[in-house]
Amino acid sequence: MKAKNTEKDFPIVCVGGSAGGLDAYIRLLKNLPTDMGVAIVIVNHQRTVATMLHEILPKFTQMPVRLIKEKLNIAPNQVFIIPAKRDLHILNGEFRLKPISKPWGWPDVITVFMRSLTVNWNGQLVAVIVSGYDGDGADALCGIKEVGGITIAQKPDTAAQPDMPETAIDSGCIDFILSPEEIAKKIAQIANKEK
Repeated sequence: MKAKNTEKDFPIVCVGGSAGGLDAYIRLLKNLPTDMGVAIVIVNHQRTVATMLHEILPKFTQMPVRLIKEKLNIAPNQVFIIPAKRDLHILNGEFRLKPISKPWGWPDVITVFMRSLTVNWNGQLVAVIVSGYDGDGADALCGIKEVGGITIAQKPDTAAQPDMPETAIDSGCIDFILSPEEIAKKIAQIANKEK
């Protein structure tokens, strides 16, 4: 059963990606309205290298872009970026960071965050898997759908690295397969229905 938290019931869009993800994030953010009333959380599957996304992505959106810190309040109309070497969770309307639970092999930070959302967020959930190696996120997609969320995979032929979108599609739990520009339009449609 999901936690009841009436003040925190706006949609969260989790965008999971890895290699080639920067291109997808830029194409997505350039086409997203800035006042949809949703929080965008970019979970970049990156184990060791410090992220620069919070410095790069503000050039492509008017929304504030913030590197997540412990107990940072989740708010709509902002873009949040996971720091490197951390698992991301959500609790009581705040982000929680933990040491990465899988320090060797392919990380599963996208799966970890999506599973936390299904338990601890009362608003609409949208899970988006874009370009990257391996299959992080795929194991959480059916759970997103079970709580009424919407799942989207980047169309593989528009991804620099199609592994992650293809694995997501193979899960059988993807609602839409779209280019980053089409993903932006779909998110805007979902946000409008939630208002």
